[in-house]
Amino acid sequence: MITVTATAVAKLKDLMAKDGVEGQGLRVRVRGGGCSGYEYQLAFDTPKEGDQVFEEGGVKVVVDPKSLLFLAGTEIDFQDGLTGTGFAIKNPNSKGSCGCGQSFQA
Repeated sequence: MITVTATAVAKLKDLMAKDGVEGQGLRVRVRGGGCSGYEYQLAFDTPKEGDQVFEEGGVKVVVDPKSLLFLAGTEIDFQDGLTGTGFAIKNPNSKGSCGCGQSFQA
């Protein structure tokens, strides 16, 4: 299961409206790379066969089966503060991450 905070839901709805992609979902992928071994990729996309779809506050989160192995229990948040603005991924499966927060160790 992947959860999305109310703040992230609001931001995603705003971005989807601006980009004209209502009806699509937020695809969350894990790929090899980054400075810690794996990196997250976020993009708007439609579900494909075999994808797991979670819905939170009217926003769909789409995850392929391989990425779900790394993302189970993850929370997606949106932060807007002094330390930066953007989506934050809180992954309980991560054993460490890099300084930029865009990659992690599994």
